[in-house]
Amino acid sequence: MQLVLASAKRMVKDAVNKMTLIYSLAGTLTLLSFIKDRSKTKKALAIAVKIFMNMLPMLLSIVAVVSIMLYLLPDHVIAKYLGNSGNGIGVVIGLLIGSISLLPGFITFPLSGLLLRQGVSFVVLGAFTTTLMMVGIITFPMEQKFFGTKLALYRNIAGFIIAVIVSLCIGLVYGEVI
Repeated sequence: MQLVLASAKRMVKDAVNKMTLIYSLAGTLTLLSFIKDRSKTKKALAIAVKIFMNMLPMLLSIVAVVSIMLYLLPDHVIAKYLGNSGNGIGVVIGLLIGSISLLPGFITFPLSGLLLRQGVSFVVLGAFTTTLMMVGIITFPMEQKFFGTKLALYRNIAGFIIAVIVSLCIGLVYGEVI
């Protein structure tokens, strides 16, 4: 168990380092773009800010709903429903809860660590966290608005299928799936 927790901490540290690199790269490229052509860069940034401001009310309402759900459903309640074995019911519940919920990665992964310590299996956590990050029933109306119904639906279905495959692979690696 200590090895798993150490590995998880290392993964989080690596993710933070990668995100720092990505943000640094984005900032540097934006600066270079600004140096090369100020007017185009200002126009692009204005468009990006406008799109972000249009999405902000929907994002804030989603965050508010998720925060209330997390307050009402503490981690031990979630662990109870996800189960403490890699059985099919726990995986299905993990897939469904993850598909419906929306949490950012910096909350998802520590929550998964808490659930792991409470006995939730790796295969269930794989199903839960992968759908949490890749499937968005709560965000579907926003995706539908920006990408269209067909693309939003395809993206969510593909994300769900990938989540099932990932959770099965995790189960195979940890010996929880035959």
